[in-house]
Amino acid sequence: MGPVSDSEPDDGLDGEPEYRWPIPPPEGWAADDLDRIPGLPPHTELIDGSLVFWSPQTRFHSRCMRLLENALLEQAPDYLDVIREMTIKLDIRNRPGPDVLVFPLEANTGPKRTWYKPEDIVLVVEVVSVDSFERDRDVKPRKYAAAGVRHFWRVEQDEDKGLPVAYVYELDPATKSYALTGIFHDCLKVTVPFDIEIDLTTINRRPGPPR
Repeated sequence: MGPVSDSEPDDGLDGEPEYRWPIPPPEGWAADDLDRIPGLPPHTELIDGSLVFWSPQTRFHSRCMRLLENALLEQAPDYLDVIREMTIKLDIRNRPGPDVLVFPLEANTGPKRTWYKPEDIVLVVEVVSVDSFERDRDVKPRKYAAAGVRHFWRVEQDEDKGLPVAYVYELDPATKSYALTGIFHDCLKVTVPFDIEIDLTTINRRPGPPR
């Protein structure tokens, strides 16, 4: 791990000590540093050796992740698992944290695990936010594809209806790039990586049995 700042903290406006952000080494941070740097905010990612911090999430983003995670958990075959906001160690300089991941059960190696290998990932889902627009549309998909992640969904908010729109991609193994296989409004229905049908209009509906 590279050096971190060891200067004395100043008092902030509210009298609390200000957090001193870690100082990166000249070559940038490495993937394993995410587990070693003290005091990092939750869900910090590593992109090209630089730390990327999450902005406060919108209600749409949070509810969309909930909808997708619950639907995928309900419909996934027994040999697959689904989890939110875990990182993938793509290489030494890249460890992004997708919004939702699907992977084989055997990839779970224990409760203290903080990352997964790209070869274990069946599906990656990114829900686009204002601050992540460029990363989710361009930077991260290119990196997922180069690492061999087979299926990728990008989910955005429809400006008129306010509902999710899902852009579904599949990896072309010859070019190591993604091909768009469908754009889904209202209902996302696909047969790979397994049979999935998600009613996107239920984003604001609370999960659970009908009353």
